[in-house]
Amino acid sequence: MSPPVLVRPRPVHRAADLLAAYLPGSFYYSSARGSLLADGVHATVRAHHGTRAHAAAEVLDAAAAAGLVEPVVTGAIGFRPDSETSLVVPAVVRRAGAPTADADAPPASWSTSWSITPKPESAGYADAVRRALALIDDGELRKIVLARCLELTADGPVPVPSLLARLVRADPAAQAFAVDVSAPGDPAPRTLVGASPELLVSRHGGEVVANPLAGSLPRVADEAENRRRIAALLSSEKDRAEHAHVRTQVAEVLGRFCVDLAVPTEPVVIGTPTMWHLSTRITGRVANPADPGSSALALAEALHPTPAVCGVPTARARTAIADLESEDRGYYAGLVGWTDLYGDGEWSVTIRSAEVCGRTVRLFAGAGIVAGSDPSAELAETSAKFRTLLRALGLEGAVA
Repeated sequence: MSPPVLVRPRPVHRAADLLAAYLPGSFYYSSARGSLLADGVHATVRAHHGTRAHAAAEVLDAAAAAGLVEPVVTGAIGFRPDSETSLVVPAVVRRAGAPTADADAPPASWSTSWSITPKPESAGYADAVRRALALIDDGELRKIVLARCLELTADGPVPVPSLLARLVRADPAAQAFAVDVSAPGDPAPRTLVGASPELLVSRHGGEVVANPLAGSLPRVADEAENRRRIAALLSSEKDRAEHAHVRTQVAEVLGRFCVDLAVPTEPVVIGTPTMWHLSTRITGRVANPADPGSSALALAEALHPTPAVCGVPTARARTAIADLESEDRGYYAGLVGWTDLYGDGEWSVTIRSAEVCGRTVRLFAGAGIVAGSDPSAELAETSAKFRTLLRALGLEGAVA
């Protein structure tokens, strides 16, 4: 008897329509490969034993057996091993092609009055960088990523659909997302929303892609200066060393799952509307696409956290982050995305993101600290990375 033919879903909607249809509580994810909008909860994924990928595979199989057509697991996982998760099998999933720069987006309609509280203040972040450099000098770490937080409070509720639409319209090639991450005790629904430039891993028909980023400079309006910055990134010994940590670890992890792994030896520079990043696009093919242990979520769990958001060595860096950072990262620097019944899916690193709850918006941005890092330069890098969300909120230039 011949094995069943896998017929994967095809987009049947317009990307702009899915974006316009998003409401808080839905799950939205878009990238250069396409858009996905999911609603309702058929089942919740809880990893009582094994990995979250193992639990997701079991729930997907049960959903298919119950008659749900083309079930998908969607959601987000926090930075720490014991962090919150929000993985569900939605009741309804709609797909479309990739969004475009002229995607229909509602005009900004939120408050024009904000209070902004840095956590920590600039001096506190610079001091944390100096303490991290001491750990590097002592040989405990080779790299660590330190983040800081901005807490913004508006004089009225922040409309998440408008914020999401502006993020997608500003950079349709980004991995844009909006996920309900409400937790008991929240005063209002809480949404994780963002536009990440960093693909953690995707799997489509067994073909695997990861695109780690590390080594960054702000983008400016002057194109001649941008060309200078691109050249500076490519020639920077410090930035290339920071990037090499990430590329090496991602390639090592994917090498456990993939055959025909292709790892470029030289990074390239990619741009977002606010930043330039050193980038390496790593590709491969899983040996057995039907194995739940090589699903997109399984690969994402194996990769997380990469040195792009944590450090080297991983365990020591994660401990140091808890000691040096004043705020719990929550979902920041975790992963967000989807995996389907066949193991295909996309997961991005949860950066350039915010958690929105009523009138409050919490943003995080981080910088990679290696030998030779300068505290003031790392502080400036985090300020530049905040611009993605601040620009979408109409607050660009509000933070130095």
